[in-house]
Amino acid sequence: MSKKLNIRSFIVSSLLLAAGINNQVSAQSLSNAKALLEPSGTQYFQNQYLANPAMAGLEKGLHLNAAYRNQWNGIEGAPITKFFSADYAVGNRVGTGLHIFNDVAGLINRTRVALTYAYHLPLTNPDQQLHFGLSLAWNVQRIDYKNLNGDPNDPSVSAFNRRDNYFEAEYGMAYTDTKLTIQASLPNVRSLFTGDDKEADGGGIFFTAASYRFAVNEAITSIEPKICYRGVRGFDNILDAGVNVSILNDVANVMAMYHTTKSVTAGIGVNILKTVGIQAMYTTQTGGIKTYVDGTYEIGATVHLFR
Repeated sequence: MSKKLNIRSFIVSSLLLAAGINNQVSAQSLSNAKALLEPSGTQYFQNQYLANPAMAGLEKGLHLNAAYRNQWNGIEGAPITKFFSADYAVGNRVGTGLHIFNDVAGLINRTRVALTYAYHLPLTNPDQQLHFGLSLAWNVQRIDYKNLNGDPNDPSVSAFNRRDNYFEAEYGMAYTDTKLTIQASLPNVRSLFTGDDKEADGGGIFFTAASYRFAVNEAITSIEPKICYRGVRGFDNILDAGVNVSILNDVANVMAMYHTTKSVTAGIGVNILKTVGIQAMYTTQTGGIKTYVDGTYEIGATVHLFR
C-alpha cells in the first residue's frame, strides 16, 4: 500500500509542478536573444541526464557522453552546440555528475557548467526507485567582438558583456522500475522563483516525461515509446512523442520523435561491446522556416566504464 501511495504522490507532484510552472511563464520578463528550441536528441533515450539531474548515476559505473550539433548548415552564424556530460554511481544510492553545454549562435556565445548530486531511493521492490537530483550551474553569456560587423564601442554591446556571470540551480525527480519511467525537472530554479530572468528566450522552464519499455525478443530487443511535455521560455509549450527500438540484443537502435514545433527527430545508433555507443540524428526544420533552411545534424558518443 505504501509503495502505491509513493508512486501516486510522485505522479501528482510532477503534474502539479508542470501546471504551476506553466501559470508563471507569462509573468516573466524575457530577453530578446533567441536560443535553440530543440534540446540534444540524445536526451530522450541515450543520455537522460541532460534533461534531468535525477538521472545522474542511475546505472553502475562511469558514463561519458558527448554530442555535437550543427543547425541550418551553410548559413553564416548558424547555431553550433556542444554537449558533454559525465555521471558516476557512488555506492548504491548516490550519483554525481558533470554537465557542460556550449552554444554559439551568431554573435552570442553561451556556456553552462553544472555539478550534480543525485540520490536514488529504493522502494519495497529494489527494482522500483525514486530519484532526486540537484545541480548547481554556472552560466556565462557573451557577445563575440571578433565577429562583430559594426561599432565595437556600441554601449549596448559593452553593457551586455559587462553583465555578471550567474549561478543557477536545476532540480529533478523520477520514478523508475524495469519498464516504466516517469520524470520531471526544473532547469532554471533560481530565475523561476526570483523573477530575475537572465536566460535567453528558448531556454527551458520545465521538463516532464513518461516512457514504458516493452521487452520483445533477441531480434527486436525492446520497444520504448516516450512522451515529453516541456516549457520553453518565450514560446508555446512543446509536446514530444516518439519511440526507441533496440535490436539484436541492444547492439543497435533506431529512434524517432515528433515535436509540436512541426519538426521530427530521427536517429540510428550502434553499441560496440556494450562499452562504446555512437548515435547519429537529424532533426527536420521547424514549420516556420523549413522552406529556407536545412535541418539539424547531430552526432553523439557514449563510453561506459567500470561497470
